[in-house]
Amino acid sequence: MRLLLVEDDPAQIAALLPALNAAGFAVDQAQDGVIGERLGEMEPYDVIVLDLGLPKRPGLEILRHWRARGLAVPVLILTARDAWHERVDGLKAGADDYLGKPFHVEELIARLNALTRRAAGNLRPALAVGGLSLDEDRQQVTRPDGEIRELTGTEFRLLRYLMLNPGRILSKTQLLEHVYELEAERGDNLIEVYVRRLREKIGRDHIQTLRGQGYLLKR
Repeated sequence: MRLLLVEDDPAQIAALLPALNAAGFAVDQAQDGVIGERLGEMEPYDVIVLDLGLPKRPGLEILRHWRARGLAVPVLILTARDAWHERVDGLKAGADDYLGKPFHVEELIARLNALTRRAAGNLRPALAVGGLSLDEDRQQVTRPDGEIRELTGTEFRLLRYLMLNPGRILSKTQLLEHVYELEAERGDNLIEVYVRRLREKIGRDHIQTLRGQGYLLKR
């Protein structure tokens, strides 16, 4: 899943990046409001973490701009724990969730996973499609026969995105945009390689190739 982190505190960034990467998020970051707003509009993110106290442009203004322009990506705002008015203003401006500082990274990740599931129309506490069940904490998939298979970081991100979009044709470009961060080296053959690896773990029949169009995870 592709995530934008708009945060200007270096200590907070240093604490969050490894945890978010380990949880299967491809993270881009912006340390001021102007860059954060631009990235949010230009790139196809699955979820955004937005601090409200940013240099150059405050987070609340950015959020209002995004919503006014029709950007529907889920946004979780970070606020000072005692600033209840910031939480209210953020929700009124279109935030999907909020978290007060300081917070536990595990709670942030759980909230982000819930937001991405809801945005995809999956209201279950875990991702389950076509007999496959994905454990987002352990990054494991359970096959229809009950066998549990371990996933690498890239395999996990790719399968999670496919499972959030079952029955939908996804091009290689779309998959690359949602599996890798902005600065990552990309190539069409990478998706082919990881789709082949996933098929070896979950079974060939789950992922359909549509020549010239992309891939589809069967429901």
